[in-house]
Amino acid sequence: MTAATIEILDAPSAVDDLQAVAARCRRRVRSRALFAAGVAVVPVPGLDWATDIGLLMQLLPEISREFGLTPAQIERLAPDRRVVVYRAISAGGGVLVGKVVTHRLVLRLMRLVGVRLTAQQAAKFVPVAGQAVSALLTYTALRYVCEQHIRECLGVAQRLQLPAPA
Repeated sequence: MTAATIEILDAPSAVDDLQAVAARCRRRVRSRALFAAGVAVVPVPGLDWATDIGLLMQLLPEISREFGLTPAQIERLAPDRRVVVYRAISAGGGVLVGKVVTHRLVLRLMRLVGVRLTAQQAAKFVPVAGQAVSALLTYTALRYVCEQHIRECLGVAQRLQLPAPA
């Protein structure tokens, strides 16, 4: 196996493979979002935010890795192929694709769903129903952010028709 072959085996390619990767990522996101929703029910201020940020810092790089679009995976590509990948990423307007996920970047994303999360914090002060609303808002906010990232990765991978991993 040549170095070029090894580089190519890092990402999914065929449309069916890409859809399978997206489905796998969505299942992972659903289960972790349910966990975060469970934490949101606990009436401890700030615990849910810390959980959300921690989960996103894990999930977003995992999604990128599944599609072969982490910075490390891209850097292993041949220079001409790397340029093509970065062009596809910038053409798609990807916020996270091909980037290192940092605490600051996750906070920026959380601001996108900030209204939901502010309502979530306020809802916690209403007994029972408020905690249910808080859990629902947490679940939907995490699913929304991760779904956007899955769609961005899927779009880039489809534009590039990246080869399937081994």
